[in-house]
Amino acid sequence: MKLVKSNKQKTYEHIFKAAKENDKQAFRDLFLRLHDRDQHEVFHLLYPDKKRKISDFLTPEEFAEIFEWMETEDQEAAVQYLPDAYMAEVFNTMAADDVARFLAESEETDNQTLLDMMDEEESQRVQEIMAYEAETAGSIMTKEFIAIQNKESMAEVVKRLRKIGREAETIYYLYVIDDKERLVGVLSLRDLLLSPEDEIVEDIMFNQVVSVKVSDDQEHVARVIQDYDLLAVPVLGFNGTMQGIVTVDDVMDIIEEETTEDFNEFAAISRGDEDRRKPSPLSTAKSRIPWIVVLLFLGMITGGLIGIFEETLESVVLLAAFMPIMMGTAGNVGTQSLAVAVRNLTIDDDRDKDSFFQTIKNELGAGMIMGLIAGLVMIGIVVVIYGNPVLAFIIAVSMFITVSLATVIGTTIPTIINKFKIDPAVASGPFITTINDSLSLIIYFTIATMLIEFL
Repeated sequence: MKLVKSNKQKTYEHIFKAAKENDKQAFRDLFLRLHDRDQHEVFHLLYPDKKRKISDFLTPEEFAEIFEWMETEDQEAAVQYLPDAYMAEVFNTMAADDVARFLAESEETDNQTLLDMMDEEESQRVQEIMAYEAETAGSIMTKEFIAIQNKESMAEVVKRLRKIGREAETIYYLYVIDDKERLVGVLSLRDLLLSPEDEIVEDIMFNQVVSVKVSDDQEHVARVIQDYDLLAVPVLGFNGTMQGIVTVDDVMDIIEEETTEDFNEFAAISRGDEDRRKPSPLSTAKSRIPWIVVLLFLGMITGGLIGIFEETLESVVLLAAFMPIMMGTAGNVGTQSLAVAVRNLTIDDDRDKDSFFQTIKNELGAGMIMGLIAGLVMIGIVVVIYGNPVLAFIIAVSMFITVSLATVIGTTIPTIINKFKIDPAVASGPFITTINDSLSLIIYFTIATMLIEFL
């Protein structure tokens, strides 16, 4: 591994030297041997004055492969210091959806200037995608797909594929349309290659095509591709005409973005759209302040509960030693159930009442088992260390009830919130933890107060 890394670093140094000496041929010979991902890394490491030379060293088609790997901020920088005409050619080479995504996310780029410099057909494709509502199938689809006529022969399809195949995002699926450009079927590359040349497309194609509408949410598109194990899914207009495709690599990006967004909300650190790319300390604090205020008030309730049971604590000070264990266990168990509930709601929007109660039943059952085991463990620890079987009994019973109820609370709250059309991920971990802290203290001190005379 060290040898590979050393050779890679040595190659990078030769490329940097070639850029410094303006040795175009040496730069190209070394640079173009690298994987696209490594090319991006080399470009990122170049000094700004060397990056400006890239338009002399690489063709727009070659640089387009690097540009697609970049983060939006790096893409913006490249647009700023590379010639507009060069970048226009880069955008002409790229898939329309990738260009549209960059222009939509960029705050520093003069979009209209670049669109006007692009080829008219490519510019129209990009503008069409940008016209769709954000986070819909239309806004993430690519226009680079292969459509064939249902009356064509296999020989005609092969001839066309050889001619335009390089322009498509994927050639594994060939989408069959009629004379009105409506999707009527799909032909796989395998079926094309294994069928006789004189066979007609409509006799071979698969006509039960899974598709999505341009207005469908991107998460729905991701689930369709995942559920049907597709490499791409066709996107249809409202009249059934073929508008584009969404490929599995785009879906992977969507899943990552949505998962990150849900995780941030789950942890009560969600940010606004304008802050996600360049968060500042002020914007980060602003997004978290409401949660902090809510949790402060909930925390005061927890503190008040301790005050209510002050006499019990004064009578048996040892009870205080097990408060963190009780609260921590309840909070952790509740957060685990919350994660399960949010996941179930995210992957299945059509869950019925029976499914909801089944989830609660399963979580309650798991909670009771975990509570029983945790209680038995605490009995052993308390009896051995403190020699107090009554205290052990109080802690064990409290642990059993608290853990059992914590799983139900963690499951129920996101489901209730979802019924009000609010993202269930906002039922964050800290919120559930604080609720379960209060619940665990009430149960713990109530049982302790009832048995105080035996302690």
